[in-house]
Amino acid sequence: MTITDLPTTQPALLRPGSPYPLGATWDGKGTNFALYSENAAEVELCLFDESGQETRVPLTEQTAFVWHGYLPGVGPGQRYGYRVHGEYAPEKGLRFNPNVVLLDPYAKALDGVEQHDRGILGYQGGDDLTMQTGEQRGAPLGIVIDPLFNWVGDQKPNVPFHQSVIYEAHVRGLTMTHPDVPEALRGTYAGVATEPVLRYLRDLGITAIEFLPVHQHVDDGFLLGKGLSNYWGYSTLNFFAPEVRYSAAARRGDPAGAVPEFKNMVRALHDAGIEVILDVVYNHTAEGNHMGPTMSFKGIDNPTYYRLVADNPRFYFDYTGTGNSLNVRHPQTLQLIMDSLRYWVTEMHVDGFRFDLASTLARGLHEVDQLSGFFTIIHQDPVISQVKLIAEPWDVGEGGYQVGNFPVNWAEWNGIYRDDMRAFWKGEGGLASEIGYRLTGSSDLYQRDGRKPYASINFVTAHDGFTLRDSVTYEQKHNDANGEGNQDGHNHNLTWNCGVEGETDDPAITALRSQQQRNFLATLLLGQGTPMILGGDEIGRTQRGNNNAYCQDNPVSWYDWQNIDADLLAFTRRLIALRKAHPALHRRKFFSGRTIRGEDVRDIVWLRFDGAEMSDEDWNNPQTQSLGMFLDGDGLDDVDAEGRPLKDDDLLLLFSASHIDLPFRLPDFDGCPAWQLLLDTTDDGAHELRPAGSETTLKARSVKLYRCTRE
Repeated sequence: MTITDLPTTQPALLRPGSPYPLGATWDGKGTNFALYSENAAEVELCLFDESGQETRVPLTEQTAFVWHGYLPGVGPGQRYGYRVHGEYAPEKGLRFNPNVVLLDPYAKALDGVEQHDRGILGYQGGDDLTMQTGEQRGAPLGIVIDPLFNWVGDQKPNVPFHQSVIYEAHVRGLTMTHPDVPEALRGTYAGVATEPVLRYLRDLGITAIEFLPVHQHVDDGFLLGKGLSNYWGYSTLNFFAPEVRYSAAARRGDPAGAVPEFKNMVRALHDAGIEVILDVVYNHTAEGNHMGPTMSFKGIDNPTYYRLVADNPRFYFDYTGTGNSLNVRHPQTLQLIMDSLRYWVTEMHVDGFRFDLASTLARGLHEVDQLSGFFTIIHQDPVISQVKLIAEPWDVGEGGYQVGNFPVNWAEWNGIYRDDMRAFWKGEGGLASEIGYRLTGSSDLYQRDGRKPYASINFVTAHDGFTLRDSVTYEQKHNDANGEGNQDGHNHNLTWNCGVEGETDDPAITALRSQQQRNFLATLLLGQGTPMILGGDEIGRTQRGNNNAYCQDNPVSWYDWQNIDADLLAFTRRLIALRKAHPALHRRKFFSGRTIRGEDVRDIVWLRFDGAEMSDEDWNNPQTQSLGMFLDGDGLDDVDAEGRPLKDDDLLLLFSASHIDLPFRLPDFDGCPAWQLLLDTTDDGAHELRPAGSETTLKARSVKLYRCTRE
């Protein structure tokens, strides 16, 4: 049966159907449609054929505020939307307008992207109090999908958190210029799944790739007017459908093909031993504030889905800086988020989530409440609680900076780690005690509530800010290409350009910049906690000083595979391999100061450059810019997979942000006769074997790693 066989004059073809599950669900014979709206007066299901002809089917059944109906013969490929009738009274928080065709919040695939020129506003004349009377058909339509997929053989890597190395990347930017990826697949899920890309990621050694948002998003009109787009995608329109902009199938005219294409990418990454973590934006949507578009939630049930100002519900609470905040206090909105998360785990097989501006999700009335309903439900959910959960622990509202305050089972982007490490390598003094905490997993932030070192997601760069190369090349942002007069982006970057702003041919400065990049990577990958690398940092990717490239879908943000820093790439691979080879570098438990087995041996000892142990005075001395970190290989206080005591070599890490070379005395305790150099950020080819008690030169601004050898 085609939709042209379903005129509105024959509603008898519509069966009552079921209120659950929400969305469009095909059962092999027909499709059940279900939409939640507790304030609507009438709901019409709108079916569209390939020419755009519309057939409206009133949904007359309502159960617990869910409008539902079943249409036999309607199946995969059917495009649909809704017209929702009710009061248009923004001053009451109600914005119903049947002239607007709305996207189903539970649509699993979309037929394209928004079309601003076809209308996406519920009001007219620049006044949100005046209802739009013209047809608004600019929102994408949902597509009924066949959910079946052959997952046989898919094995989730299930990498323990403490063994994880996360790689943050953008689906599109990763492959847009890759010479070994077929041109038709560049910038797509299918492109990521090609063997050259999988081989690169596998050889790099990362265990998880964290994708910037892949939920369908909106390109804001003000960006399109400047010839730009919302490249990062933090403007979500739908929480179930994979972004069609990243689909090779959609390019070929099959937008519903984005779903199996995404699944194939996940399976290919799993086959390579790599987990998939999604950056998800459940704190706001693309519909913005009272002057924003009406494409889905706002026109379906505005007060259900959004936090409205109590004494003037025409306006929206905005804890995100984007115009609105989702109303996670409402059971239906909470269900929407939970249904979305379960869908991506059970149907799309992803391995975890990074929650953008997660403090917004924790807000009760205005405060941030660690025990909010959202976190309580996730903690109790048998599916979602078992995947990797990572919070960006802040938002833009009052009291929104919550690093260290999220519940047990949650890891966090450790913004304090980033700031401390940047300041340390910049050369700022008085940071010894802070650096000690950061190198050991930030016990000051995560130990008191029962969490482990791996709860600290350590990073020095991320998509939001300078790349690693730019962080040693620029001290000031250079965001003019964004068209906002360089007013956007962070001003407090804690970066050091090594003496010259921007690129230079000065060999001394370029050498120092290379060394500083190695220092950052070595600190990140040799310290406790879970390291996250910004994709492209390992090959020297630059954004030309742009620290807010959210709208740069062009070579500014894409990887430049033709101009890679091969030495830096090799160094990064070696660092990751060293981390994996030594369990002392990725402990599952915090240091205790002593082992609980065998002799009374300390699991960690802090040393000054003269070989003496660090004193309280040293920790508090603003002149202290170097640290020695001895790790006892017998002090892991853990067991391996077979239950045997876990052991490692004794290791010695030396860090110096000093501008002068230091003679560092190698320790001679714990019966270690000699120290073998494994890594030196000043010399990739350095080889050194020194007896305990002798001195080594720790060059200015450098890191060294030694292992005790008894051979």
